[in-house]
Amino acid sequence: MPKNTSGKSKPVVIISGVVLAATLLGLASYAATAPSAPGAGSGASSGAAAEVSADPSAGVYPELEAYARRDAADKLALGRADAPVVMIEYADFKCGFCGKFARDTEPALVKKYVDAGTLRIEWRNFPIFGEESEAAARASWAAGQQGRFWEFHKAAYAPGAKEKGFGKERLTALAREAGVPDLARFARDADGAAAREAVRKDQEQGYELGASSTPSFLINGRPIAGAQPMEAFTRAIDAAAKAAAEKAGAEKAAAEKAGAGTPASRKPAGETPAGEESAGEEPAGEKGAR
Repeated sequence: MPKNTSGKSKPVVIISGVVLAATLLGLASYAATAPSAPGAGSGASSGAAAEVSADPSAGVYPELEAYARRDAADKLALGRADAPVVMIEYADFKCGFCGKFARDTEPALVKKYVDAGTLRIEWRNFPIFGEESEAAARASWAAGQQGRFWEFHKAAYAPGAKEKGFGKERLTALAREAGVPDLARFARDADGAAAREAVRKDQEQGYELGASSTPSFLINGRPIAGAQPMEAFTRAIDAAAKAAAEKAGAEKAAAEKAGAGTPASRKPAGETPAGEESAGEEPAGEKGAR
């Protein structure tokens, strides 16, 4: 795990639940994207972490929910900052499985959950395939500074895009395709210190969680590894939404119960607390005005 040398990252307190979740994510992440054994079917890539129980709390580590930034100004996020469910995606633009998820699954999740206000997707650049991965990650961040991250994301994950490489000229072409308005600024931002720091911060978070390959996900504290079928994500999101609704309901009931027990609500009949006026008395200065 890389050490934090900047001193700016939020300290992460690792307790037993987080350690276990990180181990599951790391092992399942490898299993989900490792080469299949000879003769293995297409379903051989499903990792254990993607098995979602009907129990909304099964496989969920509340400590990991803190990794969601919920920053309304985050240009690499999609959906309401206060959405009940946050899916964090750790991915690499040179990752074939990430491209498969981006093309086959993510658009359906956006339509079904993000557009309905249920889900927020937070992107984390997690480049693990060398210099071109790093360059593409910085370029995506730079596109985001001009409000075109998701358009760049779509262009970079288009069929055949990664086979063309992510050299400087190619990244500029992708930015142009994505509609980035100021390409000179894009080039400066992509090579700047702020882009490098943003990517480093995302990478560090992924390594802290134990992610070892891409894509890896956290859905309200539930780790899922690999480009799993749509059903794995819908079950996890539905379970997280149900748990969030139950939690919100319990908190509301507790607040109402606490409010019902305040001294003001238990005042004797006919007695008005200081600062309040009785229903049958007009405020001072209004008596006799009519």
